[in-house]
Amino acid sequence: MPGIDECLLEAMTLPGARGAAVVDWTSGLALGAVGDPAGGDHETTAAETAELARMAAEHTAFAAPGAAGRGEPGKGDPVEDLIVTTRTGYHLLRFVERVFDAGLFVHLWLDRDDGNLALARIRLRHLAERLVLA
Repeated sequence: MPGIDECLLEAMTLPGARGAAVVDWTSGLALGAVGDPAGGDHETTAAETAELARMAAEHTAFAAPGAAGRGEPGKGDPVEDLIVTTRTGYHLLRFVERVFDAGLFVHLWLDRDDGNLALARIRLRHLAERLVLA
């Protein structure tokens, strides 16, 4: 099972990867980062993407009804990932789904011309599932 550094290095092997980070969305701090920062520096990028992640994770408008299909507020399935598309790239935020890792996500920045968004979503899901915090 990879730690943060191994996870980020593996994410950077994806076609078109420009930068990656593991971020705590409750504090806005990057626990690790590699490659180019999307917003000037890794700390600013982490804080700004954390705001987006927090909004999606905390608002019921983004959660589909749970398996029971009751549609009760606050009872929906959790957000798995977010995709933000720009003219030159994709930003993929994948939430880490473990009780003890609550509030973490992996941010991957892909070049739009060279990146493969479908492949990145699959590989990032597997990385987030295997991520171990040391």
